[in-house]
Amino acid sequence: MNDEAEPRLMRALHDEHATALWSYALHLTSGDRSRAEDVVQETLLRAWRHPKVLDQSQRSARAWLFTVARRIAIDGWRSAAARAEVATDELPELAVPDDTERAVQGWIVADALGELSLRHREVLLLCFFQGMSVGDAAAALGVAEGTVKSRTHYALRALRLVLEEKGVTR
Repeated sequence: MNDEAEPRLMRALHDEHATALWSYALHLTSGDRSRAEDVVQETLLRAWRHPKVLDQSQRSARAWLFTVARRIAIDGWRSAAARAEVATDELPELAVPDDTERAVQGWIVADALGELSLRHREVLLLCFFQGMSVGDAAAALGVAEGTVKSRTHYALRALRLVLEEKGVTR
């Protein structure tokens, strides 16, 4: 482009297309003046790089400018959508504890307890699930405290083996 063509090109852009391009860019950006300015600036830069476009009739030059502006706005929207942050006045929902895992573990343990002998199951239910002391469990079962301790030891061992067979690990 020669030195005389550049001012003529800029004058033609301004005089013939600037107002219409600005209005169109505002429409494309939903009234966001800053984004509209960026769209217009980039459109005019591309027009300056392709001066032959403006040598056409006014109608086709404007169509070219509008098409370029639309594509720039769409590209800007796509790139913004890919990295958009959502702003809100509300706090995000608080995390609610999910008891599903705990319920499943409870079912597995209950199933495993069902596979133990009656004596082992009784001592575990009294001492661990009802929270009885060794002395209270011994009184409830009518056995010595030492018996409750040894049954508890062997019951936990048996329970661990049953759970391992079910695929439960520590």
